[in-house]
Amino acid sequence: MANTYDVVAIGSGHNGLVAAAYLAVAGKSVLVLERNAWFGGGVVTRELTVPGYRHDQHSMAHIFIQGNPLLKSDELGLKAKYGLRYVVPDLPMMSIFEDGATLALYRDRARTRAEIARFSRRDADAYDRLASQAAQWLPMIASSLYAAPAPLGAATALMDQSPEGRALWRTTQMSTHDLLATLFEHDRVRMHFARVAGENLASPDEKATALGVYVFVGFLEAYGFGVPVGGSGSLTAALIACIRDHGGEVLAGVDVAQVAVRSGRARGVRTRDGREFAAKEAVIGAIHPHRLGEMVEALDPKVAAAAAATEISPNACITIHAALRTPLSTRAGDPLRAVMTELLPNDYEILRRSFDELRYGNLAPYPLVGLGSLSQFDASRAPPGAAILHAWDYVPYARVDGRTWDEAKGEYAERMLEHMRRFLPNLTRANIVAYHCDSPVDMERTSPSFVHGDLHGIATSTYQSGSHRPTPELGQYTVPGVERLYLVGPFQHPGGGVFGAGRATAVKMFADLRIDFERAVRRG
Repeated sequence: MANTYDVVAIGSGHNGLVAAAYLAVAGKSVLVLERNAWFGGGVVTRELTVPGYRHDQHSMAHIFIQGNPLLKSDELGLKAKYGLRYVVPDLPMMSIFEDGATLALYRDRARTRAEIARFSRRDADAYDRLASQAAQWLPMIASSLYAAPAPLGAATALMDQSPEGRALWRTTQMSTHDLLATLFEHDRVRMHFARVAGENLASPDEKATALGVYVFVGFLEAYGFGVPVGGSGSLTAALIACIRDHGGEVLAGVDVAQVAVRSGRARGVRTRDGREFAAKEAVIGAIHPHRLGEMVEALDPKVAAAAAATEISPNACITIHAALRTPLSTRAGDPLRAVMTELLPNDYEILRRSFDELRYGNLAPYPLVGLGSLSQFDASRAPPGAAILHAWDYVPYARVDGRTWDEAKGEYAERMLEHMRRFLPNLTRANIVAYHCDSPVDMERTSPSFVHGDLHGIATSTYQSGSHRPTPELGQYTVPGVERLYLVGPFQHPGGGVFGAGRATAVKMFADLRIDFERAVRRG
């Protein structure tokens, strides 16, 4: 029968592609449908400015996926067979303060200690303790990121059984600022690590964010920040190559409107142009919880209502992608050396109050800019001698001044560029060939997963994490009352970012389809 497959996947974001690739390797006929003219969702590289400059529109460095067996054991052969390569620089992250001072965070702990000791020897010792604890916790944390989450009650009860578990539980409830205030004495060291919470679209004063510091440091030392050669979209390209090599299809320009459900089971999808694609065994859906009720036939109204009520982060992203004639340098004349560079004020309170203003829908009084120029590690992204810039800031989706982002984004982009020139003086108009700005509204347009410009799909609050992400009913990647419909996306556990989390969905599917996961991976 035409247009009939074993598995149909909605969306070509990397999580859906990962799940689909595992099924294809297991011998299932797989079809992936993407509404855009390009593939990859948040893992995409495009010539957004002028030809010859390749920009990562959303994700830039691939951090947490490095610990996933998908890449760590190269289960699908993405590296060995399909050309995926990473550069892992020694310096993942650096902060530059407005007065020109810097603080670098290296993979080598001794080098990081020396950096911190320039501000406080006591804080250097405290970092050693933090990093040691992070390394101790990392195997447990990592193992929880690439599998279905444990039930909340069971996980909490287990932690409550030992002093070590209770210490871990306490950390999970603390704000990043509260943790850093107990660890470090110097405000600039505190601010440097507080910016880690900010990269999760959260203020350092947000409760239940402190564990992220340990996760960040643990992964940084163990795996570094992976810079994909050719751009972030190289991961997408390798996954698509794997799917097609195993007989699957990946189609662009196909907008799925609805999951067809009959007799309580997902049977395929219908597109907005009236086509139908049947799925004999399963449907994989990158379906935002706010759209679940409209997209899934016969969905329990209570499940749909709870999904629709999930909360979006108040901190949305705005990005600038610039094509540069020459690489950027600091006020001291040094080239940018880190994968990620944070531009910070001299006063920690300024950073904290800027995040506070976002909560009320105001623009931050001090731009919260982070940036990367990955052409320094991967020359394929820009013409010889040239460079690219990827900068991001946090803004409210809805502006209290009533202006739309379509009319105001150019003005805000110029504000960001002017701010960056305080730190990077050769970011002049003459050095910028062209730039492209994506507002939160643009983010939402590029992907239905990025509602209100939230790159994590929904907020990463405790009540929307683990087995309760996005809701308790949907936390195991399945949908009550609809058999063989499996969910993927940044709004599922473990959250936004490049985790390769579709592997956990695939493991769940393999169990339901009675396929031996380990055997299928070995054979593939």
